[in-house]
Amino acid sequence: MSACRLLQQQRVGLLQVLCSSGTAEILESVLDRLLAWDVLQWEDYQTLRPPNRPLCTSARELLDMVASKGEEACGLLLGALDQVLPGAQKASLSLGASAGGPPLADRPSPSTASQTLWSERPCLVVRLRPCIGAALRALVESGSLTTYDCDEVQLPINTPAQQARRLLDLVGSKGECAAKALLQFVERVEKPLKWPDSGTTFPAELLQYQKKLRSSVAAQSHFLNTYGGTGSLSLDDVYTEGLLEVSQGGEEAQRPIGLEDILGQVGTLNKDADMVLLLGEAGSGKTTLLQRLHLLWAREVTLENWILLFPFSCRRLSAEEQELSVRDLLFSHCCWPDRDPEPLFQFILDHPDRVLFTFDGLDEFRLRFTDEKRVCCPMQRASVAALLFSLLQGCLMQGVQKVVTSRPEAFDASLRTYIRKEVTLKGFSPERIDCFLRKQHRDPGLTSHVLQSLHSNTALFSLCHVPVLCWIVSQCYRELLGSEGSHLQTFTDVYIMILQHFLQRRCPRRLPLASGWAGGYAGVVLRLGRLALRGLQTACYVFSDGELQRYGVTDNDVATGFLIRSDSFSALEKHYEFLHVTMQCFFAALFVILGDDADGSAVFQLFCPRGRRRPSLAGVCSMPCLPHQDPELKGHTSEAERPNLQIMATFVSGLLSQRHRILLIQSCPASVLDRKRQQVVRGLSRGIQRHFRSIPRPVQGEKKSMHAMPEFVWLIKCIYEMQDDAMARRSVAKLKVEHLKLTYCNIGPVECSALAYVLQHLRSPVGLQLDYNCVGDVGVEQLLPCIRVCHSLYLRNNNISDEGIRKLTEKAVHFENFQKIALFNNKLTDACMMHFAELLKAKQNFLALRLGNNYITAVGAELLAEGLKENSSLKYLGLWGNKIKDRGVEALAKALQSNCRLVWLSLVDNGVGSAGARALAQLIKTSQSLEELWLSKNCITREGIEYLLEALQTNTSVKAIWLKGNDLSPEEVEELKQRDQRLTF
Repeated sequence: MSACRLLQQQRVGLLQVLCSSGTAEILESVLDRLLAWDVLQWEDYQTLRPPNRPLCTSARELLDMVASKGEEACGLLLGALDQVLPGAQKASLSLGASAGGPPLADRPSPSTASQTLWSERPCLVVRLRPCIGAALRALVESGSLTTYDCDEVQLPINTPAQQARRLLDLVGSKGECAAKALLQFVERVEKPLKWPDSGTTFPAELLQYQKKLRSSVAAQSHFLNTYGGTGSLSLDDVYTEGLLEVSQGGEEAQRPIGLEDILGQVGTLNKDADMVLLLGEAGSGKTTLLQRLHLLWAREVTLENWILLFPFSCRRLSAEEQELSVRDLLFSHCCWPDRDPEPLFQFILDHPDRVLFTFDGLDEFRLRFTDEKRVCCPMQRASVAALLFSLLQGCLMQGVQKVVTSRPEAFDASLRTYIRKEVTLKGFSPERIDCFLRKQHRDPGLTSHVLQSLHSNTALFSLCHVPVLCWIVSQCYRELLGSEGSHLQTFTDVYIMILQHFLQRRCPRRLPLASGWAGGYAGVVLRLGRLALRGLQTACYVFSDGELQRYGVTDNDVATGFLIRSDSFSALEKHYEFLHVTMQCFFAALFVILGDDADGSAVFQLFCPRGRRRPSLAGVCSMPCLPHQDPELKGHTSEAERPNLQIMATFVSGLLSQRHRILLIQSCPASVLDRKRQQVVRGLSRGIQRHFRSIPRPVQGEKKSMHAMPEFVWLIKCIYEMQDDAMARRSVAKLKVEHLKLTYCNIGPVECSALAYVLQHLRSPVGLQLDYNCVGDVGVEQLLPCIRVCHSLYLRNNNISDEGIRKLTEKAVHFENFQKIALFNNKLTDACMMHFAELLKAKQNFLALRLGNNYITAVGAELLAEGLKENSSLKYLGLWGNKIKDRGVEALAKALQSNCRLVWLSLVDNGVGSAGARALAQLIKTSQSLEELWLSKNCITREGIEYLLEALQTNTSVKAIWLKGNDLSPEEVEELKQRDQRLTF
């Protein structure tokens, strides 16, 4: 069949694979190859580049464009897809005989360095991706690029692969000398693979074992293991990548990366360490991401520098009681060799840099780490805890790279000094929620209906940013589309929905869940709840068949679907685990409410503030249920993990809300429910008041502020789960602060919903600081109910785009209190400037607008200037780190001449030249209020400084003009300092 016909018949499938990951990487990789093979011209490539348009639009236009170019172009597109797509995705397509691209003989040899950049583009992207910073430094040193060019390449909004493409585009436009310099750098840093010497005797055995290991890892990773995978859900069909960001240290903005960059050089904090820490909240998709990484390695799609990969589950490791050596740990827990393991183990010892270990769920490791016993010899036998701690420290098997997943609050602080880089998984973006749900439902009509219902419920949509909740919604679409779907707002609502879904699916003849537990569900819930609570008390998440029998769990209970078989244990006895740790917390919460604790004392213990009585689950059950001294727990921790206790307490709060009383009333007397609810209210009130009492007295001249700790956010979430307006109002009635700081508190859309629900009841305006979180556009929308009580809003580094700003300004324009906003390090472009302009026109009491380190150009500055012309109240305007240049500065300076209150203006690092300095000189001449002007890191020459000096002669209000890092010689700097002390270099 001709290539054109193959393209036409498989159009739907091709569009799906080009857009399936939710990211542009597959499409961009295909474009690289088509550009290198002369299928596309540069103009075609620029038109199709995904950053300028929706991904699906670019994919459709690519197919149309290639089809119009004829049979050969269609064949080459199929060949590009054959090179780029993973094997499982290719299996469902027919790519014809052209797979692999044009024959080498048909490809003309490049005669210049610039042509080499073009023809070798796919390879150069791969080679440059891990060393963008080093390449830029080399090109700056050679004079091929300027520091301003480097900023253009290293936009934090782009992944390393996209930065590599931007670098190739930029160098290609600079000419032959720059192209040669880049190719020389690539040749210098390119290192050959470190295979064993040809004289050794075991390479064949190594490759045979590698093949077996890949097969084993592929088998374990092919089907979805989390969220209740039953072996029939292919990871290829449903995997959707979450938002990945890498910490850069200090207060720098986190940088987005792709899955393939987790083990790259980007974001390295300690080059001597071996551990990559992957952090994410419960349900954020850490296990699924690691499973995807394993599958891609097994298929030889990524991680090609690692010959062997050994995956470990910390759940399974924590159940290992006998002492092991490293060799035992590797081969018995992963894949045992067919022949003598000694040569293989010796290879691992000799080549640690070619071996990768992954440890999933370090927060679920039951054994305590200790420095009492460190292991340095790989042959020495020791406990699993000692081995794991020594491996993570690097004193054992130094040089072996480790990827470790954990919840942020659960990671042992003593291990932080051994981190090479820190990557955060922040759940789904709005686009990837849509992508995930489309993969779950193959019927386009049903998917559209589900998405429409979901988008109409903003509270539920914010919950879906947590992948496990998005999965629940996808499973319970019938309930979502029913009358109860519009009332879903909280975590508890969603888990009650899946409880109803599973129970009625397994027991269809019984009464609806809304009628209470009388239909026979109470026994199932109590037995599963008792087991769940037992597990939380002992930090146990996998249960043997014998343990299920001991706690009364029947085969029918297992058949409801809340427990699934655990494949991570190879023992003869069956093992089970809950669908997800949050599901275990939910059932434990149900048991706390419906169990034997009539006086509610155990409920109150869940909300004890840290530092008072330590939370304990011992009193929740009667002694026969959970004995204090379980002989099976010898040597294990007996203290429940605090993060899981907090999740459990959150569910207790939600279940005891008035909204869900009907579910519990037939299985628990009303008086007991009321008593337990009062205990929750008392515990939450004490916790909140404890935080308020800890607020120090303000220093004279400063505002009274409160820096909330993560536990404060948890208490607020519990109040939100109860959905009790009166309680929310009482909780903040005595809060008297001018500034509420919640930086680095893992605030996402869900937490924003809770904060807004409570903070909207504040009696006096407050400044709300949410810097360095993951609020996003949906989080901004959830905050809107409390904007009326905010006099200032700080949202640095929160992944906010123009759409979030549109929603914010539309609301904020109506509130008198709202006067300041800071949005450094986000994703703002020129498109949002018109919204800020409207805000400035409407609010004549607005004081501060700080938009540093975004993507604003002269076009956006001109739009903002339209609002500045009609505003006379603004005092602080910060636009540093954008690309405004002279044209934008001229528009701003002219608009600000009518402002009589401007005190501070920052245009640092904006490509401002002498023309811009001249326009600012006119502003200085007319302004009697301006005190500080920041112009550092620009392109201003001596001519521009002369304009500023002339303006300063008639202005006495300006106290300082900051000019460090402009186009001035050291001699000029010294001379200019003497002429006016207000010039600061």
